[in-house]
Amino acid sequence: MYDLTGIQRDLLYCIATDEEPHGLGVKQTLESYREIEINHGRLYSNLNTLVDKGYVVKGNIDGRTNSYELTAEGEALLVERQEWEAERLPESITK
Repeated sequence: MYDLTGIQRDLLYCIATDEEPHGLGVKQTLESYREIEINHGRLYSNLNTLVDKGYVVKGNIDGRTNSYELTAEGEALLVERQEWEAERLPESITK
């Protein structure tokens, strides 16, 4: 995950947790977490980067709306990140 930006990392988590991840839904999830507005250009360029890196697969819902799904590599990346964070957080923080 070292080669991803913060927004790309957050997008992976949004895709993993959204029930039916699609562009605007992922945008709303990210905006509610970050409490800032994400413009469409920034959103879709970062989603495309995740697709290009093989962490996400982009599909088509209705000819206009894109769906996004983590690949096995994307899922493994999130698990690896969670394990790495868990090893570094003091027990007092995780309670």
